[in-house]
Amino acid sequence: MHIPPLSRSNAAEYAQRMNKVLDYIDRHIDAPLDLARLAEVAHFSAFHFHRVFAAWMGETLGDYLRRRRLELAAVHLAAQPHTPVLQIALAVGFGSGEAFARAFKLRFGSTPTAWRTATPQRWAEELAQARRQQDRNLDQAQRKPDQAGTDGSGNDQGLNYLEFHMDVNIVTLPPARIAYMRHIGPYGASINRFWAETFLPWRIAQGLDQSPCYGIGHDDPHITAPEQCRYDACVEVPESFVAHSPAGVTVLPGGRYAVAEFRGTGPQISVAWTEMLRDWLPASGMQADGRPFFEYYPVNTYNDPATGAFACQICLPVRPL
Repeated sequence: MHIPPLSRSNAAEYAQRMNKVLDYIDRHIDAPLDLARLAEVAHFSAFHFHRVFAAWMGETLGDYLRRRRLELAAVHLAAQPHTPVLQIALAVGFGSGEAFARAFKLRFGSTPTAWRTATPQRWAEELAQARRQQDRNLDQAQRKPDQAGTDGSGNDQGLNYLEFHMDVNIVTLPPARIAYMRHIGPYGASINRFWAETFLPWRIAQGLDQSPCYGIGHDDPHITAPEQCRYDACVEVPESFVAHSPAGVTVLPGGRYAVAEFRGTGPQISVAWTEMLRDWLPASGMQADGRPFFEYYPVNTYNDPATGAFACQICLPVRPL
């Protein structure tokens, strides 16, 4: 059945409702998720919810749940190498290890154990790909200095060949109440445009320009299709703040995080995340848990529009092995 796209007039209102559903799914991914309960979260009738969800997401509710559970399992298998496969299967909502193994192999072409074993090589390939992208960006900047706003010889541009030997500290962070606007689509340049053209003007209009910001990438772009990746641009808000469509409000969980200072460009932060997971995490005696990875941007943090360089804190949720 062909499902027509949502009209522009409905999109903003539906975005807020559907984002609540996606957030609810992530918080209850280990539990049965029935259509009636999710329709209630979205404030739609159960009769219409399935069709509205498919129109907004481009896939049915059942397909989304299956995909989200498997992609989240793939992330956990890589980031939690000592957690039993069955425990991960149950944590993402599968009723048995056998059902999980069949579905995982159908989605990723390998068994869960083989996927986990191949993680170091996969991360090495992703890191090499990110570095090649950096080299291409640097080459373009050097050949087109008028467009890049630099002659390519500045310190920020020279970071592309540096290993990110970041100092990482384990800290306990408090929960943060945040308002967010969600971008669904490829990470990279489109995220920069989303911040500059959509989120930051909204933040100023709400009188929140002196509040710290967060960036949350909910999906691994090496696992999730680019057009389905979810990214939240967020700002810390007081208890009295009420979000209006299309923004939403949620709580970023507190707890133990591995925190590293970062300074560089968008492609370089991808390298930094990969190196933190590939090199620092296995040697740390820690493993990542199910809370979101995020970037923290203090008020008046460094940002250079001419070069695209910026500063933030990379925050990786961790727990002991």
